[in-house]
Amino acid sequence: MKRLCFPILSWMCLCALSSLVNCEDQRIPEDKLLVLTVATKETDGFRRFLRSAKHFNYTVKVLGQGEKWRGGDYMSAPGGGQKVRLLKAAVAEMKSKDQVILFIDSYDVVFASGPKELLRKFQQAKHKVVFSSESLIWPDRHLEDKYPHVREGNRFLGSGGFMGYIPNIREMVANWTGADSDSDQLFFTKVYIDPARRKALNITLDTKCRLFQNLHGALDEVVLKFEDGRVRARNVQYDTLPVILHGNGPTKLQMNYLGNYVPNSWTFETGCTVCLENLRSLSSLKESEYPLVVIGIFIQQPTPFVSVFFERLLKLQYPKNRLKLFISNQEPHHEQQVSSFLQNHGSLYLDVKSIRPEEEMDGADARDMAFDMCRKDKECDYFFNLDIEVVLKNENTLKILIKQNLPIVAPMITRVGRLWSNFWGALSADGYYARSEDYVDIVQGRRVGLWNVPYISSVYLVKASLLQAELKDYQLFTSESLDPDMAFCHNVRSKGVFMYVNNLHTFGRILSTEKYRTEHLHNDLWQIFENPLDWQERYIHENYTRMIKDKLIENPCPDVYWFPLFNDVACDHLVEEMEHFGKWSGGGNMDTRIQGGYENVPTIDIHMNQVNYEKEWQKFLLEFVAPITEKMFPGYYTKAQFDLAFVVRYKPDEQPSLRPHHDASTFTINIALNQVGIDYQGGGCRFLRYDCSIQAPRKGWALMHPGRLTHYHEGLPTTAGVRYIAVSFVDP
Repeated sequence: MKRLCFPILSWMCLCALSSLVNCEDQRIPEDKLLVLTVATKETDGFRRFLRSAKHFNYTVKVLGQGEKWRGGDYMSAPGGGQKVRLLKAAVAEMKSKDQVILFIDSYDVVFASGPKELLRKFQQAKHKVVFSSESLIWPDRHLEDKYPHVREGNRFLGSGGFMGYIPNIREMVANWTGADSDSDQLFFTKVYIDPARRKALNITLDTKCRLFQNLHGALDEVVLKFEDGRVRARNVQYDTLPVILHGNGPTKLQMNYLGNYVPNSWTFETGCTVCLENLRSLSSLKESEYPLVVIGIFIQQPTPFVSVFFERLLKLQYPKNRLKLFISNQEPHHEQQVSSFLQNHGSLYLDVKSIRPEEEMDGADARDMAFDMCRKDKECDYFFNLDIEVVLKNENTLKILIKQNLPIVAPMITRVGRLWSNFWGALSADGYYARSEDYVDIVQGRRVGLWNVPYISSVYLVKASLLQAELKDYQLFTSESLDPDMAFCHNVRSKGVFMYVNNLHTFGRILSTEKYRTEHLHNDLWQIFENPLDWQERYIHENYTRMIKDKLIENPCPDVYWFPLFNDVACDHLVEEMEHFGKWSGGGNMDTRIQGGYENVPTIDIHMNQVNYEKEWQKFLLEFVAPITEKMFPGYYTKAQFDLAFVVRYKPDEQPSLRPHHDASTFTINIALNQVGIDYQGGGCRFLRYDCSIQAPRKGWALMHPGRLTHYHEGLPTTAGVRYIAVSFVDP
């Protein structure tokens, strides 16, 4: 018996090897696979489907092109019978018995791998027809008991994807006589749950999602798998890599998220691979040939730095004779700034329409009207939405967005120091904000590309052709339950239109407006806490950041340092704010504003705390003066605390000069707020101990010097005009 064992085992091994060889010989050739899909119109989702099919060299035949869709709305009720009718007609003309048909949806489908893997897994299923599977039964739950049980995996049939040999599929749909609006899912379910028909047609389900991954009911099972320059979706429940992903039912947004990566739209090795596809070049166009753009500007609440917004608008690198402006201002506080811009620059643009606060048009109505202005204009090519709180730093933003040639695209902008941006990566179950897995990486620039997202706001570009077709409804921003931006995005999503956010470039940021108050003349001065970067750009001298490197700090007297600090705007605003407040001191020794009530060396001044500016001034000193102090006086560190900070006014007929004195400070900051020779004559500061004078103070430049003991000094006479300085006694 032992002698017989080895020949028997050898014979079995040879048989097994022979079987494997035969299996390889019988592998279905890729040219025997034909993909059939139904698409009555070309949508963003359909184009995504075709791109993934082309990537893997699938052969695709599209059915129903040019037909009106009568198959119903899957989201609200069963439908899809039109697909079965078209499939029945298509396979009736196909005579090959060994050809394999893949019948698949397209608007919400992406291929994750190629025909070779698909056909191999189909053969391994060992059936003539394989349907996708689901964990949820649809559309008739009463049929659940008639479904055959499975040992492991999904039990229920999904009609959005199946494949099989032509004779079997032809026989399966031969009995279809339903209406276009009838349910394809119910039709195929009844075929499958009939034991006799299931056996005759040799049908099975892809229960473990080896071929098809339906997302509805399986979102927690699917994760992205990044590997070797490509991306797959992995089903962690069954440890499988599906070839086809289908965002069936209410999972379109999750499909869009996966489609940002699968199969190779973005990888860690290559970055964005689709960002340079289908671009629209402007480089060869004359200015008169540029697309015409309507820019919609919306002011809905008091907002800082509105004047700067309009300055940036003027710098936008785009021919102004190809721009039309629609400006909706609901805030009376900003009416003067809008009027000034239009009066000085409105004639530069092709056309301007302005909605003023007294017209009392709400935000949704104004946005609907702006869209319609572009929609009805036969020459309009794009609508560019630009909310007033947007800080658009990139002057080429409009050109960049037009070049992308997308239906709706937003430049990514963020709020400084926060993860807040103008897009959402995902939506919660009730339609509000949810954080997608990749949101932080996109916002922080670790993943750069074009991202299909469910919500954008504040700044975005819309093709006019979209407004004239899919988005032709007038009230896109109007809703009883949603704010205008959310209503707009909801309507866009419901039409199957994709919205993209672009973080390929740095575009700018968005202002914080929540704590902006309007009780002052120049309210932007108070924004150093809420919008510090914008405050710095608005008020700090352009040479400040390079003065140490470029040795711009001057030393006119011993231990006296002179450096650029404020720009002209800051100086003017501070002077105008104090004059607007108007409560200048009398210049006497008795002063109830200070501790003890007595001033030894009085000036005519207004203290920062009188205009509620002491916290902002201390922040300014800490951020912009303390670093210079620590550089010039090594080993000394300051928290920029002060008892006195004030603006002094010198006039020949009021108080022209100041007698010699020491300051009650460790060091003093003295900033010239206007220009000698233009605003006044004379003035300056003389340090008696060193017999050293600064007689031509530069506007916006600061003098920094020790206050006690060594630097006994006086204010030189102002002989004409009015001189203003801002003084701080730091670390008293």
